[in-house]
Amino acid sequence: MPAPAVAPLAPRFDGVERIAVLRGGALGDLVFALPALAALRAAYPGAETVLLGTRTASTLLAGRGLVDEVVQLPGWPGVHGDARDEAGVAAFTAAMRDRRLDLAVQAHGGGRNANPFVLGLGARHTVGTATPDAARLERWIHYDFFQHEVLRWLEVAGLAGAAPATLEPELPVLDAEREAADRLLGTGPTLVIHPGATDPRRHWPVERFGEVAAAAVREGIRVAVIGDASEAGIVDRVVASAQERLTLAERGAVVSLAGGLDLSGLVGVLAQAAVVLANDSGPRHLAQAVGAKTVGIFIFGNTINAMPFGRGRHRIRLGRITRCPVCGVDATQIGWNAERCQHDPSYVADVPVADVLEDVRALLAG
Repeated sequence: MPAPAVAPLAPRFDGVERIAVLRGGALGDLVFALPALAALRAAYPGAETVLLGTRTASTLLAGRGLVDEVVQLPGWPGVHGDARDEAGVAAFTAAMRDRRLDLAVQAHGGGRNANPFVLGLGARHTVGTATPDAARLERWIHYDFFQHEVLRWLEVAGLAGAAPATLEPELPVLDAEREAADRLLGTGPTLVIHPGATDPRRHWPVERFGEVAAAAVREGIRVAVIGDASEAGIVDRVVASAQERLTLAERGAVVSLAGGLDLSGLVGVLAQAAVVLANDSGPRHLAQAVGAKTVGIFIFGNTINAMPFGRGRHRIRLGRITRCPVCGVDATQIGWNAERCQHDPSYVADVPVADVLEDVRALLAG
C-alpha cells in the first residue's frame, strides 16, 4: 500500500513514457529527492526516468536501479554551478527536446532559475514549485523555504499523480561496497564521525567530536573519522583531539579516512558503521539512506528542512543559537529571500557533549 499523500493527488497524466527530473545541488539535495523519484517510478512504471543532475548523482546512482539514466547538467546559475554556459545549455536543451519528453519535474528549488530551464525542455507536461517571482509551470505549488525537503518533493511528485512509495530516502548498497568497507574498518563495531559540512555554521566544535570519539574508544568501539580531501584538516584535528585523551595503546583505534573514500567507498563505510555521528551534512543524509543509525547535530532552522523523521534509528541534537554570536543579527530568517551576515561562528556550539554521547551509546546498545 502506498503511503498517504502529502497533499491531495492531482490526476495522473496520460501517455507518459519519458520523464525528466531536474535535481542539481549537493549530495544531501540528491538524497532528499530519492522518495520523489521512487514515487514517480511507481506511478509510471513503464516510463523511462532520466535525472538531470550532477556528476555526483551520475556516480552515486549508477547501477542501483533508481533511474534509467543520469544526464549531467551544463553550467547555469541557479541550476548548476555559477558559470553561464550559453552554448552548453543550448545543446543540452536541444538534446532534451529531441527526446520528446512527456513530463518534466522541477525538484530543484524555488523555480526562479529552474522553471525557465524546465520550460525550455519542451515537455508535454511540467510540474514543480514556484516562488512569487518565478515562472509558472503547468502544475505548481508555492515554494516556502521552511518545508521538509523530502515532503516538498513528494508533494511535487503528487502534482503528477504520484503517491509516495516511501517516506524514507533509500539507496541500495552493493555487496562489493559492504565487503570493501568491512576490510577497511576491520572487525568489531565502528563509530563513523563526519565533522564537516558545507556551511561552517553547522560545525559542532572539533574538541567535542574528539571527546565523544575518545569515550567510544574507551568503551571498546573503533572510530573512523571521514571527510573529503578538502576536510582533511578538520578530520585531523578531531583525530588529534581524541588521541590526546587516550593512552598510547588506545590511540590506534581512532583513524582518519579523510580523502581516502570515493562515493562508492563512502556508501560502504556508512552502511557498515555501527553508528554515524555527523553535523547536518550530505554524508549524514546519505548514511540515513543506506540504512545506518545516525546521531545528527542540527542548527535550529534545518531541523524543519532536513531532520530524519524517525527516532528508532536516528537521534538529533538541536543548536538553539538564533543570533549571530559576532554581530547579533537575527538568523531565524534564512532561505532564498534572506541574506546572511558575513560571519561563520558555530550555531551548534551550545549542544552538550553529554547529550550527544548519550545518543551514541543508546544507538550502539540498541
